[in-house]
Amino acid sequence: MLLQEAGGLADLVGAPPKSIAIVSDAWHPQMNGVVRTLTTTCDILRKNGLRVDVITPDQYPSVPCPTYPEIRLALTMPGTVGRRLAKLQPDAVHIATEGPLGLSARRYCLAKDVPFTTAYHTQFPDYVSRRTYLPPDAFWPYIRWFHRPAQRVMVATESIREELREQGLTRLHHWGRGVDLELFHPDAGHCADYDGLRRPIQLYVGRVAVEKNLEAFLKTDQPGTKVIVGDGPARGDLEARYPDAVFLGKRGGEDLARCYADADVFVFPSKTDTFGLVMIEALACGTPVAAYPVPGPRDILTDEVGAMSENLDQAIAAAMTRDRQACAEFGKAFSWEAATAQFLAGLEEFDGESLTP
Repeated sequence: MLLQEAGGLADLVGAPPKSIAIVSDAWHPQMNGVVRTLTTTCDILRKNGLRVDVITPDQYPSVPCPTYPEIRLALTMPGTVGRRLAKLQPDAVHIATEGPLGLSARRYCLAKDVPFTTAYHTQFPDYVSRRTYLPPDAFWPYIRWFHRPAQRVMVATESIREELREQGLTRLHHWGRGVDLELFHPDAGHCADYDGLRRPIQLYVGRVAVEKNLEAFLKTDQPGTKVIVGDGPARGDLEARYPDAVFLGKRGGEDLARCYADADVFVFPSKTDTFGLVMIEALACGTPVAAYPVPGPRDILTDEVGAMSENLDQAIAAAMTRDRQACAEFGKAFSWEAATAQFLAGLEEFDGESLTP
């Protein structure tokens, strides 16, 4: 199980960099765990007096990603990102994603001998495999190539750390995740969207896309109503084929918190996520989690707050027996301040693999 987070920025040993450049191909208007992690981290860093500059697709012309038009791929002239980094002169460079902007930043840093860190946010080989029908092993050489020059590769869980070690990537550093506890809590209120729906409410929150394995949830046979919050390229097809499920589209802020808090169980069918931020948001709202026993869920969940099984029907049924107060207490232990402190620590001069849990 992932150790729950504690402490905050004040717990850092040594002086953090005063200015940071973060390069990410994932950014608004995308709504996913990577974007929420990065934007929340930037907010906390700035509140603590650090200068944070982001280089993101919304700053450049872009084209829709094949098979996933909501993701925009930035189009830049050679050297554009490098010139931006040279002008910013940050104390630290963090490359968050393996897309076009990440590649441009990596190229500049290597050419100019600028140290940088990266993060492994998504099970990239599995993600691309689901969209290309090629085996995941076909994409690991790219991952190894992309991340190997980094001073540190930041990972959210021990399972992912172990997988990257097996791929020969050893400069690894733990960077956890947190919950906005002012927003996500058991008293978030009644969800009007659930009025008239048959209980129990089984909730999914996230992208509606093939790599999220959402159809495995929609095929389960538990009584009640399946509710899908989120949007994505697979929504039209799944909505047509599973008319008994309720697709609410995107929700955010207090609306999303009410969806979590008023559900009876949260179902996380993905097998490609490295963490699963939505799981701890649901738990903070007092809602137990059902999932497969794969990286992400098995690093986070305990028997007290969730259930994991290769049979998702069984996991859902078991999760609904968990104590909601225990779930809320568990979720409260995840702090964005502690996670941001871990991120900052990862930017310090590399002197061996970080063993911080």
